[in-house]
Amino acid sequence: MSKLEMLRSLNTNLSIFEINDKEFLPFGRIVEEYDFTSYLNYMNETDIPNEGNIYMASIPEMEQRTPSELIKNNFYGGMDIQVGYCNGVNSTLNGLEYHKSSEINVAGTDMILLLGQVQDIVDNSFKSNNVTGFFVPEGKAVELYATTLHFAPCKVRDEGFKTVVILPKGTNEPLNEGLVRKSKEDQLLFMKNKWLLAHPEREVLMNKGAYPGIDGENIEISYKM
Repeated sequence: MSKLEMLRSLNTNLSIFEINDKEFLPFGRIVEEYDFTSYLNYMNETDIPNEGNIYMASIPEMEQRTPSELIKNNFYGGMDIQVGYCNGVNSTLNGLEYHKSSEINVAGTDMILLLGQVQDIVDNSFKSNNVTGFFVPEGKAVELYATTLHFAPCKVRDEGFKTVVILPKGTNEPLNEGLVRKSKEDQLLFMKNKWLLAHPEREVLMNKGAYPGIDGENIEISYKM
């Protein structure tokens, strides 16, 4: 039994596909035009926390490595970028975010991404049964489109997961003070270039003022028999 077949058998409440399946097309694409070896070498030296996740938005050493300049000039059309990582032991949905830009993830380990679509948000509410899982093999890179809801990956091994995260510079920094929220969407604005819907069961996010916008099961990935 392949790893994907095992994951499917253990998670019958969720559709799980590979990133080269046609089901991934509305959410993103595989990024093959850049050599991410230098990033992955850096990731080999990073640690996975014993609990929770750690997100480092901007690592200067990574940003100085190949292929950062190419990604800045070609992928993002000359916009400044930030290169960082997210490592952790997460196995639960917990929340879904989106940006007004694409995001690149480079898998430092095998992992699962739980994805949705902005178009399925109705009155700031998203039903968790609209989530689809995608298995991303170690070393593969994906572009997640601006309309793709996503959050921290889910682990598929005891040690946890590692992933490189590339975004326009400034994303996920604190919002400017005195922000006046005018539209319904403004209620979801959580950090710069980050709109977030949290699952009400995720107290850490609730305590930070996240909008409780996910309705239904807080999906959890099982990964071993």
